[in-house]
Amino acid sequence: MTMRPVFKTSDRGIDNTGKALVTRQLQQLIDETAAAGGILLLEEGTYLTASLFLGSHMEFRFAQGATLMGTTDETQYPILPTRAAGIEMDWYPGILNCNNQTDVVISGPGAIDGQGEYWWNKYWGEDMKGGYRKEYDAKGLRWACDYDCMRVRNLVVMESDHITLKDFTSTRSGFWNVHICYSHDVHIDGIRIEACGLHSPSTDGIDIDSCHDVLVENCVTSCNDDSICIKSGRDADGIRVGRPCHDITVQNCTILAGFGVTIGSEVSGGVYNVTLKNLKYHGTDCGFRIKSSIARKGYIRDILVDGLEMVNVKYPFHLFLNWNPAYSYCELPQGYTGEIPPHWKKLLERSGDDVPKTKVSNITIQNVRAVNEPDYDGISRAFHLEGFADMPMEHIHLKNVSLSCKEYGVINYVNDIVFEQVQVSASGARDEKNDDYDNR
Repeated sequence: MTMRPVFKTSDRGIDNTGKALVTRQLQQLIDETAAAGGILLLEEGTYLTASLFLGSHMEFRFAQGATLMGTTDETQYPILPTRAAGIEMDWYPGILNCNNQTDVVISGPGAIDGQGEYWWNKYWGEDMKGGYRKEYDAKGLRWACDYDCMRVRNLVVMESDHITLKDFTSTRSGFWNVHICYSHDVHIDGIRIEACGLHSPSTDGIDIDSCHDVLVENCVTSCNDDSICIKSGRDADGIRVGRPCHDITVQNCTILAGFGVTIGSEVSGGVYNVTLKNLKYHGTDCGFRIKSSIARKGYIRDILVDGLEMVNVKYPFHLFLNWNPAYSYCELPQGYTGEIPPHWKKLLERSGDDVPKTKVSNITIQNVRAVNEPDYDGISRAFHLEGFADMPMEHIHLKNVSLSCKEYGVINYVNDIVFEQVQVSASGARDEKNDDYDNR
């Protein structure tokens, strides 16, 4: 067996103090490693960098104590075609990128650090009352804010195949932590997401976006948005692209702070054949979550949820198809006379009344247990299931499910929901203020 050549950062004298920008030196080393089909070893230390781009047939390996730290100097980042929150547009790439490549491994016990506080403050200020959000909310442009306030993701895999992500940590991401888009045959194994905190907006853990044949396993997530999320494009642009997300498995993961394992809200290209199994939750907002909107269209079908163990989870099942209207429905304020950039035009485009609303069908949920610890005093609602009046969710089968919660919750606009060996304890009455969730 031929040994792969190893290229070490110390051999090139690359600064590892985190004080000097080393983008150019690291990119040169990446290019040489890829050309040789080798292994780049990022040795112990902190490497301050803007966007890096991996090549095919190489491994990017973190040594113990090695950190790739994204610069907060925005002038250092290129603006490139990508997909941002379901829309194809020009935006910042990630700190580490694998675009249009094959046979790439990113591994090792080090970390990607996005220096998120800079980006979070850009979004809504140090007191969560300023930044872009204050300006855009005042103008009636909430729906455009997340796109115009460009923030860097920690890791992006685009249009690539046979990719392995293993053992590293993603922390303090400015936006989504790990974004896998338009890719297939991807294995994500044992990575950790550490991006928790109320001040960290849209710090999704792992986003799987219009991909197929993806396995996520043995991961631990702690973040301030969807923990692991399956997507396929937003509204008319997602329908235009037309790339569904399918044959996805998420198994043997631990889900801590965050909004849970989610399908949506960007499902315009469709989602099918998803398996979620053997997941353990503690202190999470949601267990299994689906979200969409009237504008999304698309479909979600053939989903198996098997073997969830939840402790102190606010909403074990939150399937709500009219999510966050201020963000989901894009309209120009009356009398608006300002610029309308190309990505706004995509957001404002209507997909037409001939395209049906999101159809959710054939969901099997089995072998689930949810309990609260004695001192838990948070929200505890067994079910929040709500489809559309003219497009109900249908064919939902729950089997061998035990939920011990404070309130039963609501089930509206659902056809053919079957309970088999389902036990629910609700110690209190429905609290209507808990109907409103995640409308930031």
